[in-house]
Amino acid sequence: MMIAATPLKKLLMKTVDKSGYRQGQNRFEAGPVWKRMLWHFTSAMVFENSLFPVNRLKVSLLRLFGASVGNNVTIKPCVTIKFPWLLSIGSYVGIGQSAWIDNLAQVSIEDQVTISQGALLLTGNHDYKSVGFDLKLGEITVEQGVWVGAKSVICPGVRLKSHCVIGVGAVVTRDTEPYTVYFGSPAVKVRDRVIE
Repeated sequence: MMIAATPLKKLLMKTVDKSGYRQGQNRFEAGPVWKRMLWHFTSAMVFENSLFPVNRLKVSLLRLFGASVGNNVTIKPCVTIKFPWLLSIGSYVGIGQSAWIDNLAQVSIEDQVTISQGALLLTGNHDYKSVGFDLKLGEITVEQGVWVGAKSVICPGVRLKSHCVIGVGAVVTRDTEPYTVYFGSPAVKVRDRVIE
């Protein structure tokens, strides 16, 4: 014998329907198709390629595609950048191997920042409560002197305050405090950062 579903249970049993989902309707402008295609191939050949170590060309190409890039920026092999025209990088910045800047919204990286290997800066997410699985965006700002540890994840809308440290594998879901060290998932403050 089946038990009739209560109104609450019926509400909870709704399903996702992505049949009407289209990126263009979800609040981000990726740029013209020709520009995205040209960047896609440039990125695959130069940035994501482990056999292409020429740093100066990488910086020049980022600028050519609309990124603001300071001086003495190092970009290691196998780095993925979604849209350079939504990227600002200060001076004396290092971006480690296999880092991924998934910038559907603006990502601003200030001076003296280190982004270690495999780190993910993620500006887009989905509303899991929405029937349409709507895209949600949030800009990321990485302030001066920050160290983003290897394999860590910085979520949409987060501001990493000046000189904070994000430990290996941490998942940062909200703004940090300056001069602090964070570990865990979700990341929590574990100590102050004292620079001697």
